[in-house]
Amino acid sequence: MFTCVVCSADQSLTELVEEVFKVDGRYVLVGDVPASVCQRCGERSFSRETTEKVRLLVHGQATAARSVPLQVYEFA
Repeated sequence: MFTCVVCSADQSLTELVEEVFKVDGRYVLVGDVPASVCQRCGERSFSRETTEKVRLLVHGQATAARSVPLQVYEFA
């Protein structure tokens, strides 16, 4: 059963999302990640299995499918 950690709602949808991670000082984008997305607030939750697979991907156990430029802004 789903319970949102942010708003405590109990309804979610399973969606494929993109997520950006900072790994060893570099940013990586992982696409098509299955997530439970809260119907009320949009918070994304990932299963343990998904989290482990992403960890392995971003720590070098896969080859990147493509590269994209990334603009970085500082809020100062």
